[in-house]
Amino acid sequence: MNNIYGDGSLQNTTICFSGAASSKPFQVLGTNRITGFDFLEKTQCVPLHFYNKNGDKQANITAWGLAQFRTRYGDAGISGEDIFHYAYAVLHDPHYRAAYAQNLKQDFPRLPFYPDFAAWAAAGRQLLALHLNYETAAPYPLAAVALAPKGPVKPRLKANPTEGSILLTDAQALTGIPAAAWRYRLGNRSALEWVLDQYKERTPKDPTIRAHFDTYRFADHAEAVADLLARVCTVSVETMQIVDALAAQSPLRPGA
Repeated sequence: MNNIYGDGSLQNTTICFSGAASSKPFQVLGTNRITGFDFLEKTQCVPLHFYNKNGDKQANITAWGLAQFRTRYGDAGISGEDIFHYAYAVLHDPHYRAAYAQNLKQDFPRLPFYPDFAAWAAAGRQLLALHLNYETAAPYPLAAVALAPKGPVKPRLKANPTEGSILLTDAQALTGIPAAAWRYRLGNRSALEWVLDQYKERTPKDPTIRAHFDTYRFADHAEAVADLLARVCTVSVETMQIVDALAAQSPLRPGA
């Protein structure tokens, strides 16, 4: 991580993906922050740049790798950043994931040469921008519905994909979540369900921590979480629009 972010203050972007022997389906997510080994599952990171010991930014692609793409597509203007975005798009291709499912569980991903490099690179750039800027995405127009609790209001944070709703508490639900939003998944869960899991109240097992540091209450963050869910809903829907378009032109799709 020192080579990617220095002391944490240097700017960079990484493509993170699940590592070898992962038990969940292959997943990938771009980030511009330091991540841990369990950010996804046995997370591996490929940065856009790296920094040497003097803090100088270096391109994270070999001359050999750059030459392969330029020669293959007959375009001397292809840059390392273009290839980075191309890789992000290919790793989101559901047909690529299906065709190489066993390989992705055992080895580092390999990049095939798809037709229309520019289109895939452009789609990868769009996906990466969506995922890096999820907190500032326009909120999806969800409806906040007031409920009549039968007793004291308790946090629930339960998803109901069938009804397109999320129960936040006994007194409030979000409705109008489109089916496409649930389809954007990281591992076994949708991005929306991942958010819900992170904000649930949990009682610490350790008695000392439970007695002195168990201060988190969902009620203090309910409004912010509802806003975040609306933004993640937008990101999820737009991600699937791009992914579906990629799948339709993938050379690995059945019958292609």
